[in-house]
Amino acid sequence: MPLLGVLGALSLLAACSSMLPRGQAHTDRPWPSYEAAHAAYASIQPGRTTVEELRALGLDPRSVPNVKLLSYADILRRLVPPTADVRLDPGIRDCLNNNGQCQGYEVVENHVDRQRVGDFLLDFLDFRRETHTTGWNFDMVVLVNHGVVVFKLWGGEPTVSDSSSTRNPLGPLQGFGSSGLGRF
Repeated sequence: MPLLGVLGALSLLAACSSMLPRGQAHTDRPWPSYEAAHAAYASIQPGRTTVEELRALGLDPRSVPNVKLLSYADILRRLVPPTADVRLDPGIRDCLNNNGQCQGYEVVENHVDRQRVGDFLLDFLDFRRETHTTGWNFDMVVLVNHGVVVFKLWGGEPTVSDSSSTRNPLGPLQGFGSSGLGRF
């Protein structure tokens, strides 16, 4: 009779998808959305925007988390192609010629939500696991020479959407195989 009660409780939980794990991964960021990050980028004007204005936009490596300072070598690796016949943007060229006064900032923002969906019992017993991932990411590089922005570059994904599904016909016994036998 106790076994019947346990089976009954488990069958009630089978319909409770709210019992499935959820997760989030995000960087501490100055912008709440992809659109806000892109708007901050769009407001930066090479030749005009100052370091103080960058701080007001959330690009201050000393007070805002996850704003990376790029070294001279980082700038070379990231922005200069290996072939000499490519013309460099004038802002990059000026920055590289004044490496003592040039500073690069890089911001990589991301926000990802993972939600397991489906049948709780099948997920719990490892027969079937389905995960939906949504979110966004944004990457920006800004070069500052003598306190004024001379170059900017951006990329990212405004919408991240992915689904994954794992099916194990043997459920919790699926991984038992040779690795499980080694425990005995």
